[in-house]
Amino acid sequence: MPDFGLNLENHYARLPGEFYTLMPAEQVGVQPRLIHANAKAAALIGLDPASFSDPAFAQVFSGHAPLNDFSSLAMVYSGHQFGVWAGQLGDGRALLIGQARNPAGELWDIQLKGAGTTPYSRFGDGRAVMRSTVREYLCSEAMAAFDIPTTRALSIVASNEQVQREMPEPGAVLTRLALSHVRFGHFEHFFHSSRHERVRQLADYVMAEFFPNLAGDYVAWFGEVVKRTAELMAGWQAVGFAHGVMNTDNMSILGLTLDYGPFGFMEAYEPGFICNHTDTQGRYAFDMQPAIAHWNLRALAFALPSLIPKDRLVAALDTYEALYRSRYRALMRAKLGLVREEEGDDRLIGELLNLMAKAKADYSLSFRNLSGEDVAWLALFGNGNTEARAWLSRYRARTQGEDLSGLDRVNPKYVLRNWVAESAIRAVEDHGDIATLDRIFKLVQTPFEKHDGDEAFAAPPPPDMCHLEVSCSS
Repeated sequence: MPDFGLNLENHYARLPGEFYTLMPAEQVGVQPRLIHANAKAAALIGLDPASFSDPAFAQVFSGHAPLNDFSSLAMVYSGHQFGVWAGQLGDGRALLIGQARNPAGELWDIQLKGAGTTPYSRFGDGRAVMRSTVREYLCSEAMAAFDIPTTRALSIVASNEQVQREMPEPGAVLTRLALSHVRFGHFEHFFHSSRHERVRQLADYVMAEFFPNLAGDYVAWFGEVVKRTAELMAGWQAVGFAHGVMNTDNMSILGLTLDYGPFGFMEAYEPGFICNHTDTQGRYAFDMQPAIAHWNLRALAFALPSLIPKDRLVAALDTYEALYRSRYRALMRAKLGLVREEEGDDRLIGELLNLMAKAKADYSLSFRNLSGEDVAWLALFGNGNTEARAWLSRYRARTQGEDLSGLDRVNPKYVLRNWVAESAIRAVEDHGDIATLDRIFKLVQTPFEKHDGDEAFAAPPPPDMCHLEVSCSS
């Protein structure tokens, strides 16, 4: 049984058996085949990228062989889905196959996504399709490049089977890495089943592993969760990212972007952008995300009264809006190169967003093109847009004396537009074209660079890719 030189430990299994089910992967499909692997993610767990060429790699990271003698497990949790209590959920298509201690001393979860059914699969098949696997693989790297906290992806392995969704699709297994996959829903699970001692045990585990300086101080710990969540939302909003399914079981206790499904990066700026076509009520629209994160934090707080007095929970929740606004304001100022504080800066930012919404200007390019010629920026708003011209004049006057040389290191040229992700998916599924996947993978890992010859991937979609839709099955 290979271990690829990893320093494996199993800390989560030290919790009582109520927290998980020990089980092997289902070994989905036949003759698993490595499609792509991520050297940067490998470094996070101390894995030598030379292991990618080992035939055993595809076996282990598809679930066909265990990772040494690690006892793999599926976690149980519950959650609110679209604002409604859904009861017990859990790792329905995910399996923790290892926890690796890297040279820096960090312990990382190694989790397979799509390796088969678990006791928590409910009516699901435990599989993942190539489409959703490629999207998460690329997007988690894009978010990491933007310095937004996220899970990471190590590899894509084709399972060489067909998986039934709206239609049959090729299956795949994603290996996902995170310091922890513990969610708000883990705490809700035990609170709503009146197992308050388990809530305490879980909090003690999380604090000991990830907040050791706060051990025993539940109030400070919850305050840190609020802060990380607020700052995560600010990062999403500033880069124009919509998650699509912000259920409490998809919210990380460490403030990571977790569970990439029907996500979307903003193209034409629309504050009420809905990236998930099954979200018919717009609960998880782009402009709703900060408020929904606060709602989810309240749901988490509701599960913690055995640890933290109600007034202290309320006080921590009350810090959320100021934390969010402070971080968001700092990020937006950086996107415009506003270093020194001047009266009217917030109005300048707000006016730009209003202009973008009216003109349906491209979100990312509206910031990126500020570092170029005025004509390229004005073209985003339509010829003869006098309001845009007037705003640009005010902006140029305001930034006299500011150093704008760093704008291209703040505003990405490339975001993972749905059509770009779809290009990678079609290349792999239709033609076995890994070169296109690799090309796009390199773009999202270095999104601020120019990448001569790949400029088309920085543009809005071509006509045949204008109406792509993604849903929870994505």
